[in-house]
Amino acid sequence: MAGHGAKPAFSSVCERLPNCLHYVQRNDSHTGNQRLNDETPPGADGGAGDGIEPISILEEMQRSYLDYAMSVIVSRALPDVRDGLKPVHRRILYAMHESGYHWNRKYVKSSRIVGDVMGKYHPHGDSAIYDAMVRMAQDWSLRVPLVDGQGNFGSIDGDPPAAMRYTESRLQKVAHDLLEDIDKDTVDFQENYDGSDSEPVVLPARFPNLLVNGSGGIAVGMATNIPPHNLGEVIDGCIALIDNPAISLIEMMAHIPGPDFPTGAIVLGRSGIRSAYETGRGSIVMRGKTHIEQRSGDRESIIVTEIPYQVNKASMIEKMADLVRDKRVEGISDIRDESDRQGYRVVIELKRDVNADVILNQLYRFTPLQTSFGANMVALNGGKPEQMNLLDMLRAFAAFREVVVSRRTKYLLRRARERAHVLVGLAIAVANIDEVIALIRAAPDPATAREQLMTRRWPAKDVAPLVALIDDPRHMLNEDGTYHLSEEQARAILDLRLQRLTALGRDEIADELNTIGEQIRDYLDILSSRQRIQQIVKDELSAVKDEFGTPRRTELAEGGPDMDDEDLIAREDMVVTFSHQGYIKRVPLDTYRAQRRGGKGRAGMSTKDEDFVTRLFVANTHTPILFFSSRGIVYKEKVWRLPVGTPQSRGKFLRNMLPLEADERITTIMPLPEDEESWADLNVMFATTSGSVRRNKLSDFVQVNRNGKIAMKFEDGSDDAILSVATCSEDDDVLLTTARGQCIRFPVTDIRVFAGRSSTGVRGIALGAGDHVISMTILGHTEATPGERTAYLKRASALRRADDGAEDEAAPAIADEEEGATDVALDDDRFNALAAREQFVLTVSEFGYGKRASSYDFRVSGRGGKGIKATDTSKAGDIGDLVAAFPVDDGDQIMLVTNAGQVIRVPVGGIRFASRATKGVTIFSTREGEKVVSVERIPETENGDGEDDEAALETGAEDTVEGTPAGLLVMIGVLALGLETVVSVMGEMFVWLKLAGAAYLIWLGIKLWRSDGSLGDPDAKDVAERSLRGYFWQGFFVIWSNPKALFFFGAFIPQFIVPEGNAALQTLLLGLIFMAVATVLDGAYALAAGKTGGLLSRRNVRILEKVSGTFLIGGGIWLALSKRTA
Repeated sequence: MAGHGAKPAFSSVCERLPNCLHYVQRNDSHTGNQRLNDETPPGADGGAGDGIEPISILEEMQRSYLDYAMSVIVSRALPDVRDGLKPVHRRILYAMHESGYHWNRKYVKSSRIVGDVMGKYHPHGDSAIYDAMVRMAQDWSLRVPLVDGQGNFGSIDGDPPAAMRYTESRLQKVAHDLLEDIDKDTVDFQENYDGSDSEPVVLPARFPNLLVNGSGGIAVGMATNIPPHNLGEVIDGCIALIDNPAISLIEMMAHIPGPDFPTGAIVLGRSGIRSAYETGRGSIVMRGKTHIEQRSGDRESIIVTEIPYQVNKASMIEKMADLVRDKRVEGISDIRDESDRQGYRVVIELKRDVNADVILNQLYRFTPLQTSFGANMVALNGGKPEQMNLLDMLRAFAAFREVVVSRRTKYLLRRARERAHVLVGLAIAVANIDEVIALIRAAPDPATAREQLMTRRWPAKDVAPLVALIDDPRHMLNEDGTYHLSEEQARAILDLRLQRLTALGRDEIADELNTIGEQIRDYLDILSSRQRIQQIVKDELSAVKDEFGTPRRTELAEGGPDMDDEDLIAREDMVVTFSHQGYIKRVPLDTYRAQRRGGKGRAGMSTKDEDFVTRLFVANTHTPILFFSSRGIVYKEKVWRLPVGTPQSRGKFLRNMLPLEADERITTIMPLPEDEESWADLNVMFATTSGSVRRNKLSDFVQVNRNGKIAMKFEDGSDDAILSVATCSEDDDVLLTTARGQCIRFPVTDIRVFAGRSSTGVRGIALGAGDHVISMTILGHTEATPGERTAYLKRASALRRADDGAEDEAAPAIADEEEGATDVALDDDRFNALAAREQFVLTVSEFGYGKRASSYDFRVSGRGGKGIKATDTSKAGDIGDLVAAFPVDDGDQIMLVTNAGQVIRVPVGGIRFASRATKGVTIFSTREGEKVVSVERIPETENGDGEDDEAALETGAEDTVEGTPAGLLVMIGVLALGLETVVSVMGEMFVWLKLAGAAYLIWLGIKLWRSDGSLGDPDAKDVAERSLRGYFWQGFFVIWSNPKALFFFGAFIPQFIVPEGNAALQTLLLGLIFMAVATVLDGAYALAAGKTGGLLSRRNVRILEKVSGTFLIGGGIWLALSKRTA
């Protein structure tokens, strides 16, 4: 039985006592004082010490401590399973009931109640009694409060209640169901502490108060913590148990699914509830109820409307503030408590671009917004503490209620029989009224009359059935059918009023006799049928539920409480950029759009203080990233933890995210597979700028703490640094490429697996003067002879030229040492096998030149050599140094970043195949002084499954100009050019206004023209914003006086949608400038009242308007009908 689980606590306490007392005995032995145990104390021979009895301190302390422990357990700390109350609470309720402080009476001072309880039943401190009464009045402490308090009874913020002299109280209506029938011998009574009064041992509770309101207390060697439940659900469960005593826990949980806390909130998972209900112990995870509200400026707020049970709201808010102050939780800008009489409301305002779910998960983890209720369902059952489960408690209560109903029925039966006994005597007297009156009149005194009534035999034929029903052996019918009146009956006859002798009075006595008879029969039937007793219990339970039942407050949610922040982050592809000065950010991949080869690109990060992007890659939000620093330390972070930015934003200083030293900088950033379990099967290859390489198990970097981990140790003063780190297997090759166009390819197996992390490794390539390694690429290894590779390259090149319809060109060059290789004939199977394993290496130079070369063009050799050419170095000044070399697929795209902050996304399919030793074609048109500093591959899966960017422009939600609001505005602008000026100049003031607006537009147009129409540029973006303000500043006059002003919408607003560098757009901008100049001339002509000639002649103004109109019409139609960029 679960109830036996608490019993060993007593024995364990007693067993530990000897060890606890050993210190006392040891001190006695050290001082030689053994009198208490071994010797007769002084005075034992009849001197001054007479009356002193020697005792063992061990035995006395064991006995005394056990008495104390039992007192605390039974009479203070643990509730009774029957009424769910501890002695102090029971005494408070009983004292209030006895004093008449009922729910429908006026409130009385709390101090008066406390005085009654302390004086009559509870001889302890008044503060303890008052605190117990206050808790019974708090609706956030008890699910069904039992005391109705008026005044300050504290708050959920931990504010103390007012002194008892200020507050007033009375019983709640529901509390009367705990005390109902207490005067009908339903429960046992015991003497109070001084024997002057009596108090109930338990209250005859009509509902399972222990489960409804719960309980908590710490005794000696044991404690209890029982969660509150919903009144209606508990009653339903109790009724179900009565109907089916063999009900299972699963069936019971259909009625009682879990606790129902007064503060509401959410319970996570069912395992803790199931454990508590099954064993009496379990951890129930509670979480505050929250929702997210949108604020102005794309900001969000977390709103807490319910908090876990027994959580101090003020302390919870203070804990949140501490976390923000200590920077353990970042992203919170303000915390406010807006709670009022309508309910709880804690507002947590978040900063911009902060994931509210992540912040909320951190608050769950680090604050009492999520906490556990440790259920320990210990209660007194039969006066003994037991660990009880849910069914045990319900069975104990149901059995108790059957006893209460049975005792109440017996009491009512006894009272009914007593009344029936008196009525029998009255009925006999009324039936023989003349004789009774004569007897009384003849008697000298009442005592004689009473004696004569008792000794005479009275006919009792009419009341014989009732006498038998009363079943009193002392007062049965005589054998002759007569009846002797008892003393009680005789007294009732003498006390009978004359008005009862009337016919109406006689009928009332007869009716009452019949009613009492029916009641007696009903009581006897109840006592003879347990089924009827159980039905009464069920009816009374249902009545309580109907009157006091309330909806459930606590929500039961599935799922475990432990959730990582990452579980709340949606999987989304991100472009991660890292700048020269150490700023990092992530931008959603769909922010960028594809352009064809040779495009001008779009503006990327603002180049403040000569900063520019040096590293860019595409990764999922759940991808772990390793950061390798110049000091050889590796740090680990997830993509989703990086700050979200825009292509123009600078990002966040990485030094504020990682614990970098003052002279430490990040040199390599490596995204890893999301599944860390796969790391055990992979190797990681290191390459340094000096050409050294090293191979380690990737599992060496699974555990990286917040302060980083040593990845490689460099000698003091060395300018070497980690260049690249990549995962590999033993079936791969390593390709190292240098800035001066040299490369070397060797098998991974040429490098042993290093056990340590301090070495810089072994030489991978021998560098020339001033050269350094710019990339390390992992290629798949393929066994092929030089002849096979040469034959394959020739045949594959011919097939590609045929497919592209290109003119014949020279065969791909082969390395010098392979020129003499015997050309072999490849059959189709061998050719197809080589084609299946072929990879293409893209090389890009700093001046924007690039090409794709076959991996078979890079021969495998031993590591440590000088290598072979990776590009044409004969004209290094034309292409610059190499900046990137990595494998690509035909459906991939690449992103190039310049030192000016320009970013362009180019499809790999538009880059020509060429031999390894050629310089390639122009991929990116760099300006003077501009260089490509970073190139990153975007795999085909990141491109929308190979979407043809020549068929549609990647512009976010709207891909083309036509069919969009922008296209419609363009057409409106074009049509507006056909209209003539319909309003003449209306005064000199309007002319000056028109001139000022036109001049402003000229200035803005020139700036926009000089920015090449690229609104991503910070200056051009500022122009765009001010031009919109300028247009509205001119007011309605420009629109009204010159309908051609509508061209502004068609020529300018599409800038936000169409790709940059568009020739059609430049045409529209030129038309904008001409139109503005024409407006100035037109205004000047109007001011001169037509008296000027030459440049300001009306004819010249009209010509200039026609020129501008031509540009605007041509550019507008070109732009509206364009499907691709030029």
